[in-house]
Amino acid sequence: MKRLATLWLFACCLCGIMNSAHAADMPELRWASDGEANVPYVFHDPQSASRLEGFEYEIVEALGARLHEKPVYIQNDWEGLIPGLQRGMYQMVLDGIEMTPEHKAAALFSRPYYITGERIIVRRNQTGLDTLGSLRGHTLGTIKDTLAERILLREPTIMVRAYEEESNAFSDLRNGRLDAILLDGPIALYYGAVSADFKLVGEPIGRTEYGIAFAANNTAERDKVDAALGGLIADGTLHRILARWNLWTPQMANAFNDHTQSDVAPVEWDRYRAAIAGTGGFHARIMRYIGFLPLVAHGAGLTLLVSACAMVLAIGLGVLLALMRRFGPRPIGWLAGLYIEIVRGTPLLIQILFIFYGLPSLGIRLSPFFAGVLALGLNYAAYEAENYRAGLLSVPRGQMEAAIALNMTHMQALRLVIVPQAFRTVVPVMTNDFISLLKDSSLVSVITLTELSQTYVRLSSTYYDYVGTGLLIGLAYLLLGLPFVRLARMAEQRLGRGMNAPHGHH
Repeated sequence: MKRLATLWLFACCLCGIMNSAHAADMPELRWASDGEANVPYVFHDPQSASRLEGFEYEIVEALGARLHEKPVYIQNDWEGLIPGLQRGMYQMVLDGIEMTPEHKAAALFSRPYYITGERIIVRRNQTGLDTLGSLRGHTLGTIKDTLAERILLREPTIMVRAYEEESNAFSDLRNGRLDAILLDGPIALYYGAVSADFKLVGEPIGRTEYGIAFAANNTAERDKVDAALGGLIADGTLHRILARWNLWTPQMANAFNDHTQSDVAPVEWDRYRAAIAGTGGFHARIMRYIGFLPLVAHGAGLTLLVSACAMVLAIGLGVLLALMRRFGPRPIGWLAGLYIEIVRGTPLLIQILFIFYGLPSLGIRLSPFFAGVLALGLNYAAYEAENYRAGLLSVPRGQMEAAIALNMTHMQALRLVIVPQAFRTVVPVMTNDFISLLKDSSLVSVITLTELSQTYVRLSSTYYDYVGTGLLIGLAYLLLGLPFVRLARMAEQRLGRGMNAPHGHH
């Protein structure tokens, strides 16, 4: 008996190893979405923040199984999804992308995998705003660049506020800044119908189709995935996935000519509602915040690493630019000044996007991490250069003359006499710059890096908890910055003693 059990255990282990080896050999199906605040498309499970789920996530898993390819998820900001396709970061994008003429001009699309209309959401105690006509004269919120925004903009008497994140629109509706919201059906259901503060009213308005996006020249990949998607529609797999998420609607039945009655229960919809309903209470909140700590620690580590590397680059390049401008020949000084003025005169966000998405067209492809470090380092180098130039100007001219008189070369005088004195002067400013750089590192989230601020967006939008999560992330930033303030003071005191120490006669 014991021998049989041992053989059975060995066989199971062997099967596991073979399956793992087979999965490792499978080609990758790299796809992207913005899963930071994207219920119910792709989002982090409220009960386990490190786990991704969503109806689009399940569609890709089903496509991978049909294509015998291993799906690999790539997180990217919404604005960077299509540029990422063109950059070759992934093969396709699923993120509720509407198949509008503008989008079709920028990317190839599969056949539609979901069809929906726009729904009106109002506060629970509101009445009389259940048709498009009744919304005239009111303030409406929606998501930017969507069918809902275009519908609202056709009505000149409606004041439209367009948001990047749907969670922000719901916050404004709850706070009374909006009279109603118009959103795609899935978003309206998962945000409006799970809260005691809101309700969905009226019938769906308009019609929009979601498609899988591919790079404009990737026809072969599009055709391959499109055929697999057709198979999912034909054998009812797509119907069952959408039924599990309570997203199979009469519009979908008519569009795909599938009027069969599925016996699949909306288990994911029920589980999501239960998870959201169970997040109240003081003890539950504390336990939830404790569960956030690994994600916050990961975000803090990445923030610190990106900031530290960028600051090293900024200091090195900043010193070089300052010396070129202060002591270099006139053309060199002019070039250094031109660099400083151009970098300081353009937004850091534009510089990050240019380095990450623009340089590949010149044959330079950087990973998100190196692109973020390079953009932050090059930007802050311009500011550091001006700080160091001010420090160099504060050193009396006689110091250089005295060093030359002691038979030092010009470079030795700079390295041993001038730069150390200037450095002591700018240490407090450098500390402030590093604290600013820590906070500006949040901009690298647009190139797929999930640092602290992006962690805040993900957690707060998943649990609709902006206060507690904000305090937790704010504390993390504070803990990151305080040690460097202390270290800078110690360095100032040490350098001050060195400069003020009595010197003997030579």
